[in-house]
Amino acid sequence: MSSDAAGVHRSAIRSRGHDAAMPTPTSSSAASSPFSSDGGTASPNRMLRGRHHLLSTAGDAMDTDVAQPAAASLIDFSAQPPEAGHANSMDDAGGGGGASGGLASRPPLSGPPSGFRRHGLRGMKQRLLVVANRLPVSANRRGEDQWSLEISAGGLVSALLGVKDVDAKWIGWAGVNVPDEVGQRALTRALAEKRCIPVFLDEEIVHQYYNGYCNNILWPLFHYLGLPQEDRLATTRNFESQFDAYKRANQMFADVVYEHYQEGDVIWCHDYHLMFLPKCLKDHDINMKVGWFLHTPFPSSEIYRTLPSRSELLRSVLCADLVGFHTYDYARHFVSACTRILGLEGTPEGVEDQGKLTRVAAFPIGIDSDRFKRALELPAVKRHINELTQRFAGRKVMLGVDRLDMIKGIPQKILAFEKFLEENPEWNDKVVLLQIAVPTRTDVPEYQKLTSQVHEIVGRINGRFGTLTAVPIHHLDRSLDFHALCALYAVTDVALVTSLRDGMNLVSYEYVACQGSKKGVLILSEFAGAAQSLGAGAILVNPWNITEVADSINHALTMTSDEREKRHRHNYAHVTTHTAQDWAETFVCELNDTVAEAQMRTRQVPPVLPSRTAIQQYLQSRNRLLILGFNSTLTEPVESSGRRGGDQIKEMELKLHPDLKGPLRALCEDERTTVIVLSGSDRSVLDENFGEFNLWLAAEHGMFLRPTDGEWMTTMPEHLNMDWVDSVKHVFEYFTERTPRSHFEHRETSFVWNYKYADVEFGRLQARDMLQHLWTGPISNAAVDVVQGSRSVEVRSVGVTKGAAIDRILGEIVHSKSMVTPIDYVLCIGHFLGKDEDIYVFFDPEYPSESKVKPDGASVSVDRRQNGRPSNGRSNSRNSQSRAQKSQAAPERSSSSGHSTANSHHDWREGSSVLDLKGDNYFSCAVGRKRSNARYLLNSSEDVVSFLREMAESTTPRAGFQPGAADYMFMDRQ
Repeated sequence: MSSDAAGVHRSAIRSRGHDAAMPTPTSSSAASSPFSSDGGTASPNRMLRGRHHLLSTAGDAMDTDVAQPAAASLIDFSAQPPEAGHANSMDDAGGGGGASGGLASRPPLSGPPSGFRRHGLRGMKQRLLVVANRLPVSANRRGEDQWSLEISAGGLVSALLGVKDVDAKWIGWAGVNVPDEVGQRALTRALAEKRCIPVFLDEEIVHQYYNGYCNNILWPLFHYLGLPQEDRLATTRNFESQFDAYKRANQMFADVVYEHYQEGDVIWCHDYHLMFLPKCLKDHDINMKVGWFLHTPFPSSEIYRTLPSRSELLRSVLCADLVGFHTYDYARHFVSACTRILGLEGTPEGVEDQGKLTRVAAFPIGIDSDRFKRALELPAVKRHINELTQRFAGRKVMLGVDRLDMIKGIPQKILAFEKFLEENPEWNDKVVLLQIAVPTRTDVPEYQKLTSQVHEIVGRINGRFGTLTAVPIHHLDRSLDFHALCALYAVTDVALVTSLRDGMNLVSYEYVACQGSKKGVLILSEFAGAAQSLGAGAILVNPWNITEVADSINHALTMTSDEREKRHRHNYAHVTTHTAQDWAETFVCELNDTVAEAQMRTRQVPPVLPSRTAIQQYLQSRNRLLILGFNSTLTEPVESSGRRGGDQIKEMELKLHPDLKGPLRALCEDERTTVIVLSGSDRSVLDENFGEFNLWLAAEHGMFLRPTDGEWMTTMPEHLNMDWVDSVKHVFEYFTERTPRSHFEHRETSFVWNYKYADVEFGRLQARDMLQHLWTGPISNAAVDVVQGSRSVEVRSVGVTKGAAIDRILGEIVHSKSMVTPIDYVLCIGHFLGKDEDIYVFFDPEYPSESKVKPDGASVSVDRRQNGRPSNGRSNSRNSQSRAQKSQAAPERSSSSGHSTANSHHDWREGSSVLDLKGDNYFSCAVGRKRSNARYLLNSSEDVVSFLREMAESTTPRAGFQPGAADYMFMDRQ
């Protein structure tokens, strides 16, 4: 984006980290040229789902090559087309770095720009609250209650002006400290005329949050420069205080949003300054429509994981409905960080956390190309073009336009030009490199050193290859005004962009937009986000490879006119069709679509367990049955300190939640309540955790059963074929040895291989390989089911499910207790695998009773699959008929070593016959699994603890209390 010399120069020399009047969200790589007052923004292409999104903010440290201050334009958002909005002095001063780029070549996870006006953008104008670190204005105090506002026409402003049917307001910091209320009220009134709303930050917050955490921690890390060393951290206090200030500042932004938010508003948060804001907003109102866009690169997960506050920031961003980036690579890195650090699931749509999906997508930004094309027709620009043409007659012109920043690769560019002159002496007097380097952060030692280094290299090359009348490099430590910059773009033969790391870099877009007649060549760093959009027409280079860049310069200067035409035509079509306005419009519409789809998914999520109703029905019943899971249901949570997979040793040792011992004992001592812990764990784990309670234990998905005051017995069907055990064990041992941090459990009726703590991608590959080994060898003809969890593979005998075992378990309990009173209340709570959710179907009164017990002793597992409840496990269909025959031939339980056989003189189907349930007396509840066949939902084991405590307290005898009958509680490990 271009900007006028004064405006851009002022913004460029302001320290990103130390000056209060920093550029707004358009910053380092995503915006347009450092000389543009248009703090450009980049648009991301929809990543995991395919639509493009919009994004943009006012100048700050957004990764766009913009030299202007963060402030964008004061243009009234209610103004109409961009032409009208820019038809003021700012039209000449700055501008066109808008946002676009999201609608052209899309990455694989990006989709077509369908239906832009679908949700709320037709008819009444939809309100859009743009929240960025900086407002699109710079404020100067002229008196106690007088303020003057300087306009900077930013790319985001240009983008929003082109979006129809949207009423936009901007919320952000004005760049100045206003401690008194009189000044704050006066500034608020002045900004209101420009549809801007200020957030007032004091100097200490700015120092810690902005100069400290944002610009000394996040910005270097996101650009692969790493975290500062301890001595540098000490200059801005310690890391913890900076992060606390960062969170406080984000909450201050959120407080201002609360004041102005109206139902239905779209809230668009921008850049790394406000990563904590989505969480603040959603905590206030879960129904807010929140989008977040990053204007810088997002680093590889291996780089990002070094950040101490990594998990907290990721989870905060995931609170947004839509997360946007400049390129697919950045989006992929973000999803990878969420899977590797948080252990969440990455999908083609985004990141999923217990059924809650956050959309992640790429939206490459563009510019307001018409602004540049119109500028070329202005008399002033034409005069500039003529002057430059005469000045450099007979010489090829090469151009570099950058902020003087470590990530821009200016030294590498100049050294490559030197090598080109060395290897091609015939070009010595025939080519000139014009390098515009806009100073930034001039008070920072590293930037001062960079400036000296560049000046030294330029002086050496000019001294070596220059003459008394001409030098090969013209270096300017300042910005140019918009007219001069457009003219310079127009006369340039080759543009050089050698960024070492850039979010987008819209200088390349601006150059292409001004090359309609000359059709120059663009040499573009592969590390700039723009390379993904303009890569087909540009010459892509690795800026670290000086020889390669030098060869590319030679290729560009000697390129045939036909090739130049083809390359330019491709890039010109992209830049002029994927405009900032399209980018912004797409993001807003995509956010609306995302929220609408999320609402549809929410309707399919079970409602939260109505604890009062469940307890009231419990008290009114005469014979109760409570069913709960063990792992992730009754277990004690383990602190993971942000590490992916948590503490493996502690998590592998399953322990009953200490706060449950009292409530569980109270429920078990109620003579009208029967409690069953139904788990996939083996018997020793249940014995260790529940031996002190008066309840029933059902281990290995119900294949083994005992009351805590009795012996273990088996409920397994007779003649259960276990010939597959040894061969499957060898496969599991093999993959455990070759997959670090994986482990497997050997149970009597199943094997479980768990890779939760292994590397995510490697674990998935190993699981896929394991399944191929299993199905082509050990279990190809075996009567087994393969059950895949999110991070596990389980092989179990056919028919081993909780739903299949529950009828036999009930029959044994009814017989043992000589139960005659019908069970009129059932509570079933567990974190069950999908394979085991047939237990919900067994008790549900809405399902016909004949589906629960098949005549002639057919096994429940076979019966379940005939009921329209598909199993999540993979079974061997070749043996399904023989399995069914075996099941029917063996209704009785068999014995096995170490335990007794259940009594066989009673009909095990009497368990289901004693049920007398009505719809309002059955409560099935999934724990932490929002995709479930259960009727209700509890989010975590902590919620289970709270509910059971409340239930236990309700059973305490008191005046007027009528105790109910026995309840059964089933608990599951899965």
